Amino acid sequence: MFEPVFLAQQVLNGLSFGALLFLLASGLTLVFGLMRIVNMAHGAFYMLGGYIGVVIATLTGNLLVAVIAAMVAVGLTAFLVEVVLLRFVRGQEMPEVLLTIGVSFVIADLCLAFFGGDPQNLPNAVRIPGAFVLGDFAYPWYRIFVIGLAIAIGVALALVQTRTRVGAVVRAGVDDREIIGAMGVNIRWVFTGMFVVGAGLAAIGGTIGAGMQSILPGVQNEVLLYALVVIIIGGLGSVPGAAVGSVLIGLIDAFAKAWIPELAYFTIFLPMALVLVFRPTGLFGKAA
Repeated sequence: MFEPVFLAQQVLNGLSFGALLFLLASGLTLVFGLMRIVNMAHGAFYMLGGYIGVVIATLTGNLLVAVIAAMVAVGLTAFLVEVVLLRFVRGQEMPEVLLTIGVSFVIADLCLAFFGGDPQNLPNAVRIPGAFVLGDFAYPWYRIFVIGLAIAIGVALALVQTRTRVGAVVRAGVDDREIIGAMGVNIRWVFTGMFVVGAGLAAIGGTIGAGMQSILPGVQNEVLLYALVVIIIGGLGSVPGAAVGSVLIGLIDAFAKAWIPELAYFTIFLPMALVLVFRPTGLFGKAA
């Protein structure tokens, strides 16, 4: 149970699952930080991206093409949802949340109608083959690739957020939407852009995640639940918080399922409960 090979495998399992959670939670926390709504359709965007990614990867045999196609399709869907629906209930928290829940149900039913109810995964042909081997230790290269991809996206998000004008506008919009609007920035389109970016990150997570776990009806609720736990622990609106929360939950999940599987969900929600009691804004969050 405490052998070095076992511990190393569980650590990497936790990091790879945490990387997948980060791709999902980073988009969700960015949307909340700017728009002040928890997008309950985010898990459905993940599922839709996963299904489209699997179909395109199967047809083309190219993972990059599948990721791009999923991002475009899910991004367009998110654009229509924000412009056609959410924009008309802006600032009304309950209608916004209920509306995104309804969108999630619609997307889930459409996915069931078009893609069926059988679990689907990325074909082996598009996954990075083989495993990293060091003595008795072996670990799939694909999962290591997922970890590296999440790190690269996290660094890119941090650079955009801190080093570009777009990032400055987004940060200003998070801090004071009224002032940034008074300065001539069209905050409505900033909202739309951030909503689409968040959905695109969920689509990447869905496509890449289909190589680690199946895409099937109901997965949208499970991944949304994990993402909400991550951003509550890390802090709503904080990308560094999403990264730390993802790693923490990924590691807890991996070791709990290996050591105490009957308490796996308890070990996930206990840290969230403790954070809510002792630091309601999250580890990296701040009061609105």
